Amino acid sequence: MPCSCGSHSTIRDDQTGNLVCSKCYTILDFDNYEAQIGGITGPTGTNIHIGYAGTGSRISYKDRKIYQAKTLIHGYALRLDITYSESGITSMIEEITDGEFGEGDWFNVLIGACSYVVMRRGKKFFPAAEVAKAVGCDIYELGRMIARVVKFLKLSLPEISIAGLFEREFNNYMNRKNVDEDKKEMMMKQGIFLVNCAVKWSLTTGRRPLPVVAAVMAFVAELNGVDGLKIEDVAEHVHAVVSTCKLRYKELLAALVRVAQVLPWGKDISVKNVVKYAPFVIQYMELKSMEVPGGGGERVEPFDMEDVISECLQKVAAYGNDENLSNGDSQYFEVRNRSDFPTLSNDNDGNNLKLSHECLSLIYSTFSNEVDAEKLNGQSGQIHVRKRRGLEPYAYQDWWSGKSELSKKLLLKQILEKEVGFDMMPPSFIAGCKANERRRQKIDAAKVRINKIMDPSYAGSDGSDNLNSSEVACGGKKRKRRQASEIDWEDFVIEALLLHRVKEEDIEKGHYRALLGLYVFNSGTI
Repeated sequence: MPCSCGSHSTIRDDQTGNLVCSKCYTILDFDNYEAQIGGITGPTGTNIHIGYAGTGSRISYKDRKIYQAKTLIHGYALRLDITYSESGITSMIEEITDGEFGEGDWFNVLIGACSYVVMRRGKKFFPAAEVAKAVGCDIYELGRMIARVVKFLKLSLPEISIAGLFEREFNNYMNRKNVDEDKKEMMMKQGIFLVNCAVKWSLTTGRRPLPVVAAVMAFVAELNGVDGLKIEDVAEHVHAVVSTCKLRYKELLAALVRVAQVLPWGKDISVKNVVKYAPFVIQYMELKSMEVPGGGGERVEPFDMEDVISECLQKVAAYGNDENLSNGDSQYFEVRNRSDFPTLSNDNDGNNLKLSHECLSLIYSTFSNEVDAEKLNGQSGQIHVRKRRGLEPYAYQDWWSGKSELSKKLLLKQILEKEVGFDMMPPSFIAGCKANERRRQKIDAAKVRINKIMDPSYAGSDGSDNLNSSEVACGGKKRKRRQASEIDWEDFVIEALLLHRVKEEDIEKGHYRALLGLYVFNSGTI
């Protein structure tokens, strides 16, 4: 190749080995050029191959993505403390994505959903709220992804065991507390028993289970005198809303109060003091759950009279002197005529008496009325009236036996077959019936107002205008003063729907937004 000066004469430099022009000493271009043609034995150069990460890299894009995905799965498994199920989670994700895995926010949600499904299939109890918090997504988004995973893989998940959830959350929380192991085990069985009873009472029907778990944990801690276990702390631990947990706690207390009404002193038990009487209520429920079903007729339980008197003495201790009562010389336990208690009978040995619930209730009521009469008359006798101090059930632990099947993790069918002394409809169903009744009253009132406007002559048979009014004397004369009727936005919505001829059955359901959009705003009328 000629030089830029036109000379074709070249010489090689002894120091660098480059060719230079012999006339102008210019270094010629492409002197050391080697063709990069490749081949089997030729050099490959530094070109970036398609599908690879970069210059000189031997890791493909797919390999890097899989490596990063598996690293992410391992990190979430460590955070959720389920490293023993990491291989199952990885295999499930690989099957769903055809081995491509993925990256991005959606992949984090997929990891959480597969983690939940794997744990659920292994019958290990894992709250979805904890998974959602770990992967950084909303619980509803996680739920939708779980549904898609189950549908795609055509899986059938076992039912959720709320007792299993309670056991897991209770162990995790109590590990931070300095509580005796025997006491912790007893509290565990008591909690599982109450959780199963809550399922029996439909307190969990159509609701999230974690608030019920938190409510039972707080109740069991208060029952056994464990300090520092507040329902707010428990709600934060189980990732539940505090207000919902408090509502479930109130519902649990109300259910226990209704169960306690069959006891002789049931009328004295309320939501405020049911924790104090809870040992007696739970003992009754435990014995009731161990009854053989299908016995037929009213069941009469044998009682040891000494035990009955002992429990009654504990009750009397709330009013009087323990020393006088412990000697058994109280005038309220004198032998009375058996004709007063027709359901009282004696066994052949003469030691044990068979008392029906009605008989024991009559004995207690007679005693309670006499004690109240003594207090009112100021005649204390052998009972010295003082400030009522309660039964202090925390000092007694022998009331709990733990022999009932409800103290174990059972299936829903097994729980429903047990008897605990009380059955109730789901609170959500009861609230729905009350809401329907309230809306029915509003519908009837709205029809009256509409008829009065459309037909002014419309009035009741008595000629009144059906408005709240009161008579006020003024100057010796009576006149009527109308009170302002309470009409809110719901009444106006119901009136609008009635004017657009919406069926009353549909209005009772309360779906106002959908009905307004269907009949009012998109009705096609001008």
